[in-house]
Amino acid sequence: MPTVFRWNGYRFFFFSNEGVPREPMHIHVRKGEKLAKFRLEPDIQLAMNYGMTSADVRQLIEVIEQNAEEFRRAWNENFEL
Repeated sequence: MPTVFRWNGYRFFFFSNEGVPREPMHIHVRKGEKLAKFRLEPDIQLAMNYGMTSADVRQLIEVIEQNAEEFRRAWNENFEL
C-alpha cells in the first residue's frame, strides 16, 4: 500500500495490486475510519465514499487537483507504465 502523499491527517495511497485487469488510475484517501476513492483519469472524480462529508470531498478534490501529477507519476512508477 504505497503512501503517495499526506495532508491534514489524510493519507493518499493506492494498493500495489489493483486488480486483474488493473483498475483505471485512481487514488484512495483515508482519515481514521473515513475512506474515499477518486479516479484520476480522464478527469478527477469521486468513485467511492465511506464517511466523508460533501465538504471533505470538495476539499480533497482540490488537493488532488493540485497534486495530480505527483499521483499519476507515483502510479506509473509503481506499475511501470
